[in-house]
Amino acid sequence: MVAAASVVVAVGTVTGMMSALDERRGSDEAKAPEVTRSPSLQSLPLLPSASPSPAKSPSPASTSTAPKRKPAPTTPSPARTESERQPTVVSARLYRHPDSQVLEWVRANTGDPRHAVIQSRIAAQPAAVWFADFTPDTITDRVRAVTSGGSASGRIPVVVPYTIPDRDCGGHSQGGAPDLDAYDDWIDRFAAGLGSGDVIVILEPDSLAQSECLSEGARADRFASLARAGRVLKEANPRARVYYDAGHSGWNTPGKQAALLKRAGAASATSSDGVFSNVSNFHTTADEIAYDRQVLDALGGPASLGAVIDTSRNGAGAPAEGEWCDPSGRKLGRAPTLATGEARIDAYLWVKLPGESDGCKGSPGTFTASYAYDLAR
Repeated sequence: MVAAASVVVAVGTVTGMMSALDERRGSDEAKAPEVTRSPSLQSLPLLPSASPSPAKSPSPASTSTAPKRKPAPTTPSPARTESERQPTVVSARLYRHPDSQVLEWVRANTGDPRHAVIQSRIAAQPAAVWFADFTPDTITDRVRAVTSGGSASGRIPVVVPYTIPDRDCGGHSQGGAPDLDAYDDWIDRFAAGLGSGDVIVILEPDSLAQSECLSEGARADRFASLARAGRVLKEANPRARVYYDAGHSGWNTPGKQAALLKRAGAASATSSDGVFSNVSNFHTTADEIAYDRQVLDALGGPASLGAVIDTSRNGAGAPAEGEWCDPSGRKLGRAPTLATGEARIDAYLWVKLPGESDGCKGSPGTFTASYAYDLAR
């Protein structure tokens, strides 16, 4: 990723994050389950479920070993912590997928002194499920496994389709579909797994905020495919809530981001329920609320459009130096919930699962207990 301090690291396949790494791991790292990214919520109410980090986070199963440094955010947020305390309440409406890297670590390390903290403060929280590998033959069944699990439990899953071509401009999260025709077909198959229950869809983190790496023609084609994707997802399941990439408050200006969103169909109720921000980043909830409202105002569209914010790692705000790769001194943010009490803010979600590394404190996209413990304690 190139545009602002954030990094989408995708490695693996289901809940927490799927990992395509073959190396042996010690007790500090959990091998990702075979899915794609972290678990994600389903259609209506917005609530987080285990997932990797969007909005500029390290990429899935990348071949590069050291993540590239991103430019610092334009205006780093102060480390406000009064309203960004450790999560203690879990919304009963959000779905926690039973197969994630953090749950795998918890089950395998009951004697670890960090177990209780990681289990109660991270593993117990609902998070998004990512689908970051291009596997058209299996994607419908894999999405259905998550959404049917949510429906059976009466909870809302959060899912993250993340296979747009050139999704990280050749960066750490490089990968995705071979071309937009293949992507359109993959989205059709993804939509076929959404079922008929409530589900939240975080559509392609970084796909808009980071689109300047593309030529104007390629951008126009990408925007057309994203607009189509939103329509297809909502037609397949009218109860699905689809949110588009708004980057984060330290990246593009609200007006610039709104212009990108409008070109991708995010102002139309036929394809969009609003925007998401702060995926895999650290900006405070207060900063994101203000930013998202400005984006929505500039975007226009129906008054029903809202925003969801990734609060998984923003409890201490963004580091002043703009570091994005597993920066020290960060904390868990607000617990996932659909009841934010804030106008036009539909949900606080954990899109990026805390403890899944950006590539500095562990292998990109893998759960690293030492990092998780530092965030949670």
